[in-house]
Amino acid sequence: MLWLLEELNLPYEIKFYERDKATMLAPPELTAVHPLGKSPVVTDGELVVAESGAILEYLVDRYGQGRLKPAAEDQNALLRYRYWMHYAEGSVMPPLLMKLIFDRIERGPMPFFVKPIAKGIAAKVKGSFIQPNIDRHFNFIEAELSKSAWFAGDEFTAADVQMSFPLEAASARGGPAAKQPRVTDFLKRIHARPAYQQALARGGPYALMS
Repeated sequence: MLWLLEELNLPYEIKFYERDKATMLAPPELTAVHPLGKSPVVTDGELVVAESGAILEYLVDRYGQGRLKPAAEDQNALLRYRYWMHYAEGSVMPPLLMKLIFDRIERGPMPFFVKPIAKGIAAKVKGSFIQPNIDRHFNFIEAELSKSAWFAGDEFTAADVQMSFPLEAASARGGPAAKQPRVTDFLKRIHARPAYQQALARGGPYALMS
C-alpha cells in the first residue's frame, strides 16, 4: 500500500498495530478501525477501505488522475488490469497460504507419537495438491510476463503493485518465483523503482508469509 501511495505522491500517515503473539488475532485498536481486524486498512476521512485490491483500486480511481491504470479506450489492457488485480488474492495467494500452514504443521511442536502421522499427511497434501497448483500458477505467470513488460501491458500500473505481493512472498520462501527468469526480472525492476525504495524507507523492512 505504501508503495502505491509513493507512486501517486500522496501524503499519508502510518499506524502500526501489534497482533497478539499467541493467537495472531488483531488487537482492540485495529478492530476499532475495522470489525474484522483487517490489515492493511486505509482510512480516508470517514471512509475505511480494507482488502488490498479494493484499497489499490480506490486510491487509483480517487487520486490517480489517469495514472497507474490503463485508459478506458484500451479495453484489452483494462481487462488484463482488472484480471490481475483480482487474480493475486483470488487465485495465487490461497495455495501459497496453504503451503505456509502445512509447512508449520510439519515443523510445529506436538507429541512425538503424533508427529510422524502429521508430517506424513502434510507432505502428502503438499506433494499431491498444493505444490502442483503453485507450480501451475507460476508457470502461467511466467508465460504471461512474456507477452508484455508489465502485467496489464507495456505501462506500469497498480496491477503490478498488487501482483508483487504473491511473487515476493513466493520468492522470499525460495519458491518457484525464485526460479522463473521473467518473474525474477519483474521483481528486480520493481525493487529499483524510487517509489518502492521510498516506501521501504518510510515503512521499514517487512517479512512476507513468515
